[in-house]
Amino acid sequence: MKDKHKLKRKSSDRRQKRTRKKIRGTSLRPRLTVYKSLNHTYAQLIDDERGVTIAGASSLTSEVKELVKKEDSKTEVSKKVGLHLAKLAQGKGLKTVIFDRNRFKYHGRVKALAQGTREGGLKF
Repeated sequence: MKDKHKLKRKSSDRRQKRTRKKIRGTSLRPRLTVYKSLNHTYAQLIDDERGVTIAGASSLTSEVKELVKKEDSKTEVSKKVGLHLAKLAQGKGLKTVIFDRNRFKYHGRVKALAQGTREGGLKF
């Protein structure tokens, strides 16, 4: 059983490296990275040149919790996280980003977060 988890993590790391080697964020066009756990969704805007996180949002932040209704699915919550992150980014004067799906497939919660950021006004 332990080997199965090691193999899964190893292939997951390989997928992440494959995506990251093509993507670099700058101060004008930061990298929008996504992470999802079983219960929550997290997103950050990162400037890789300086090694700084510009803005971040998750389903745990108080602003997003106010938007979320009890009956919302995790996918709907992810979309609201994307909308909130887009609002934060525009407050900092950002209009375009580079989308980094991390090691996750572009569907479900990751896709919903991307759609939420697009609806919020960010382009990628």
